[in-house]
Amino acid sequence: MSRTYEMQQSCPIARTLDVIGDRWTMLVVRDLLRGHTRFNDLLTSCAGISPNLLSDRLKTLEQHELVERVFYNDHPPRAEYRLTEKGEALGPAMRSLFAWGERYEARPAAEAT
Repeated sequence: MSRTYEMQQSCPIARTLDVIGDRWTMLVVRDLLRGHTRFNDLLTSCAGISPNLLSDRLKTLEQHELVERVFYNDHPPRAEYRLTEKGEALGPAMRSLFAWGERYEARPAAEAT
């Protein structure tokens, strides 16, 4: 069940969070922007996400027309996930969040070395 900000629908940030504010969704978008298009690649790049949750996040992104599913094999059916123009438009916001995190949020000691 996704959260909604029903009382805040006049705010563009609240409406945006209704689409991409659930846990893992922005990381899925991040990895799609990086060129990970196949389910198993996304599962690996988003270490820690369950297959069911990844599937749910991709379906939500597809419903909101940020992602399109393109089949590349019929038997068994296999799909790639690609950002639409609307999804690609999140790129500048994601780069800004990345830059903010680099500037203000210290890396854990194990990663900093």
